[in-house]
Amino acid sequence: MSSNSHSHQLHSKLSAAGLLITLGIIYGDIGTSPLYVMKSIIGESIISKELILGGLSCIFWTLTLQTTLKYVILTLSADNNGEGGIFALYALVKKTKIQWLIVPAIIGGSALLADGIITPPISVSSAVEGLRIFKPDIPTIPIVIAILFILFTIQQFGTKLVGKFFAPMMLIWFSMLGILGMIQMCTNLEVFNALNPYYAYHLLTSDISSQGFFILGAVFLCTTGAEALYSDMGHCGRKNIRISWIFVKTTLVINYFGQGAYLLLHEGKTLEQLGISNPNPFYLMMPVWFQPIGIVIATLAAVIASQALISGSFTLINEAMRLNFWPKVKIKFPTDVKGQLYIPSINWLLFLGCVGVVIYFKESSNMEHAYGLAIILCMIMTTILLNFYLIMKRVKWYFIAPIILVYLAIEFSFLAANIVKFLDGGFVTLFIALMLIGIMSTWFLAKRISKNYTKIVKINDYKKVLAELSVDLSIPKYATHLVYMTNSTRSDEIEEKVMYSILQKRPKRADIYWFIHVNVMSEPYRKEYKVIEIVPDDIYRIDFYLGFREPTKINLMFKEVIKDMVSKGEVDITSRYESLNKNNILGDFKFVLSEKFLSNDSDVTFFEKIVMNAYFIMKKFSLSEEKGFGLDSSSVKVEQFPLVLHAPERILMDRIK
Repeated sequence: MSSNSHSHQLHSKLSAAGLLITLGIIYGDIGTSPLYVMKSIIGESIISKELILGGLSCIFWTLTLQTTLKYVILTLSADNNGEGGIFALYALVKKTKIQWLIVPAIIGGSALLADGIITPPISVSSAVEGLRIFKPDIPTIPIVIAILFILFTIQQFGTKLVGKFFAPMMLIWFSMLGILGMIQMCTNLEVFNALNPYYAYHLLTSDISSQGFFILGAVFLCTTGAEALYSDMGHCGRKNIRISWIFVKTTLVINYFGQGAYLLLHEGKTLEQLGISNPNPFYLMMPVWFQPIGIVIATLAAVIASQALISGSFTLINEAMRLNFWPKVKIKFPTDVKGQLYIPSINWLLFLGCVGVVIYFKESSNMEHAYGLAIILCMIMTTILLNFYLIMKRVKWYFIAPIILVYLAIEFSFLAANIVKFLDGGFVTLFIALMLIGIMSTWFLAKRISKNYTKIVKINDYKKVLAELSVDLSIPKYATHLVYMTNSTRSDEIEEKVMYSILQKRPKRADIYWFIHVNVMSEPYRKEYKVIEIVPDDIYRIDFYLGFREPTKINLMFKEVIKDMVSKGEVDITSRYESLNKNNILGDFKFVLSEKFLSNDSDVTFFEKIVMNAYFIMKKFSLSEEKGFGLDSSSVKVEQFPLVLHAPERILMDRIK
C-alpha cells in the first residue's frame, strides 16, 4: 500500500490519533472565536443580566442549530468519496444536470476564499492585543504582520512538520478554554439559565443592547468556522470530526458561559471600565499570574486557526482549477501526504490581502465589522446545494422542506444582521468576494464560449490521409511519435484545429499519432486510463480519468501508459530511423499544443468580447499549457490558433477588368 492511500485511510478511520489530528487541523477557526465573540456582543453597552444571558443563549443555540445540526450531523453526510467543501458538494449535485447550480458554487467558493483573507488577521490581532494588559501603548500592527509573514513563509515546507505540533497545541488550547470557563462558572451558576432559548428571543426583540436584532451580526462570529470544518473533512474523516466536536463544543460553551459569569459580577459597568488597556473578557477572566501564559497559548492557537484557512484555500483553488473555475497556477506538493499542497501565487496573494486588512483596520475590534458577511453568503449557498443533494438522494420532500426552510430563515436572519456592517468594513470582504466571483465566472464562461465555437470532426474521415502521410517520404519526418491533447470527449471525434495542424499548418509526418484526453471526474481521488486503437500501429487515443483533486502530470502518466503497452506487446516505440532502429534506440516523442487567440474575423457580441478579452488577459498571468499538463518543455511545440466566434457572412465582391 502506498503512503498516500495509507495516510488517507488513517484519516478516514476513527482512532485516537485521528481525533488528535482533527483538533489540530479542523477547529482552529471556530476554536479561537472566544477571543472576540463576547467582546463583540457587549461592545459599548452597559453590562446587564439580560444582555449577558441573552448573548450566551444566542451563542449556545447558534452552535447547536448551525454548527452541530447543520454541519456536523447533516452536511458532513454529503461527502464526495470522503471529501467535503462547497466544490465537492457541487461536483455531487452536478449530476442532476441543473445548469444554474454553478452560481451558488462560485459564490460560495469565492466567499470562503474571501474569509481566508480576514480570518488570519482577526485571530492573530485578537491574541496579540492581549499584550496591552502589560504595556497599553505597545504597537501591535508590526507584531501581527511579522507573525503572518512567518506563517505564510513556512507554507512552502508543508504542514507535516508543524502538524505534529498543531494537534497537542490545540488540545492544550481547548483544555485551557474549558478550565478557565469552569473556574468562573462555579462563581455564578445563574449562567445556566441561558440554555433557555427565551433569553435569546428576549434579547433580539427588545432594546436591551443598542443593537437589538442586529446583535446577531456579533453572535454569528461564534460559528464562522463551520464552513471550514466541512471543507477540511477529507483530511480527517467524518467520524473523527463528529466525535471530537463533542469535546470541542463542550469546552467552547463552558468558556463562553465562564466569560458570562465573570461579566455578571460587574453589572452596570462597561467593558472599558473593566480593563482600559484591553477590555476583552477572555483575558480579564484569567488570574493575573496566568495572563502571560494565556496570551502565548492564544497567539499560537490563532496562528493554527490561520493555518487551517490557508490550507483550505489551497485545496479550494486546486478544486476550482479542475472544475474550470480558475486559471491554471503552479502547484507544489511539499510532502507525500495526500491532499497536502502548496500554491505559491495564492499563498502570497493571501499574505498581501492579510497585511492590507491589518493596516486598514488596525484593531481586531474594527475587523469584526468585516468578518461574517462573506461567510454567511457561503453558508446560504451550501444550504441551496444541500437541498439538491437531498433531492438527489431521494429524501422525502416533507423532510427536506422544513430542514431547508428553517436553515434559510436562520441564515437570512444572520445575513440581514451582517448587512449593517457593510459600511463599517463589511464592504472589504464583499469586494474581495466579488473580485473572486468575477475571476471564476469569467474563466468558466470563456471556457464554455470557446468550447461552443470549437469545430469537431470525425476521425474516420482522416484515417486514410493520416495513414498515407505517415509513409510519405517526400515530407520530412516531424517526429517518431506525435502527441496532441484533445478536449473532445468522444473517442471517434477530434478538433478540426488538430487536423489543420497535422495536414495544413505544416504537414507533420510521424510514425504514430497519439491523441490524449483528460476527463476530470466528480470524485476526488481516481487515476485510471483507457487506450483506444484507432488505426493499428498508426493512430491511438488515450483517455485519462482523474479525480478532481489529482495532479495533472501527463508527461509521467503517458510514460507509464507507454511502458504498460510495450510490456504487453501492443505498440513498438523503437525509433523508425534505420540506423537508430538497428541499435534499438527509442523513438522521440513530440507534444503539440494549440494556444488560442481571438481572431479579428470574429463577429462577437459586446458581452462575449468583454468575457474573452478578460479571459486572454488572465491567461497571460496563468500557467502555460505545457506546465499545466505537466509536460517536459523540451519536447513541446506550442502553435497559435485563431478562435473565430460567429464567423462573418461570406464577402461578395465584383471583379473588374
